[in-house]
Amino acid sequence: MACSDLIGTSCNGWCFPDWTWARIAVSCSEPDKKWGDRVGDINNGGEVLVNWRVPPWPDAKPLEGRFVRLERLDADRHAADLHRANSSDAEGLIWKYLGYGPFSSVSGYHHWAREMAALKDPHFFVLIDTETGHAGGVMSLMRISPESGSIEVGHINIAPELQRRPAVTEAIFLLMRWVYENGYRRFEWKCDAANLRSRRAAERFGFSYEGVFRQHLIVRGRNRDTAWFACIDKEWPALKEAYQSWLSPTNFDGNGRQIESLADLTRLVRVSEDPALEKLRQS
Repeated sequence: MACSDLIGTSCNGWCFPDWTWARIAVSCSEPDKKWGDRVGDINNGGEVLVNWRVPPWPDAKPLEGRFVRLERLDADRHAADLHRANSSDAEGLIWKYLGYGPFSSVSGYHHWAREMAALKDPHFFVLIDTETGHAGGVMSLMRISPESGSIEVGHINIAPELQRRPAVTEAIFLLMRWVYENGYRRFEWKCDAANLRSRRAAERFGFSYEGVFRQHLIVRGRNRDTAWFACIDKEWPALKEAYQSWLSPTNFDGNGRQIESLADLTRLVRVSEDPALEKLRQS
């Protein structure tokens, strides 16, 4: 069968249906240029990474801030305090979008924490409130890929006593600083697309919206579409300045209320906005 007998595009003996990307990639107006050369032209478009070095794996060193200290999860040291803090969430709302919890007993939480602490990925941290010395939540670095310079923050579970406190924002800043100062290129945030609170947080923290993966996971017997966000190393200097400005004592009044919001400070850094949040803002 000749190419002319097929519905599509013919070029130098290659036949492509109209809906393939190849019709875009191959121009029949250049019959003398070989297919392999054209593919090479496309592949050569990527940025050359000069002096790229594979970054290290997260370690057990604590990350110190003014409002919070991040410590590697240790079940014996942290489980009882975390269970106490989580127990104030009587309706279990902090567990809604996680694949585990709530835990009715300290022993149950201790067992879970011991299993998580033994993992290399995710790498769990505990948020210690520097004002009280108590544990108030966990978060992790996960899907750690030093070879590609990519890493994600996830398993974020904050007890009510630490919510809407500067400690949580500072915790994200401490992780982000560790990620970029150790040579990672990409810092990701993913969440259930139905979790608008998490999507707002991602935007506020300076992560740019990258899309939704439909039917990505099944969690607790329910479909999960996953919203993706990320920031990259080129954006870190501006994000660092935004966080430092927000965390500055001069950004809070006598009652501890912020003067300038972090979302406003990171807006100029983000390269894309979440359309779901845009709709809510416009409604």
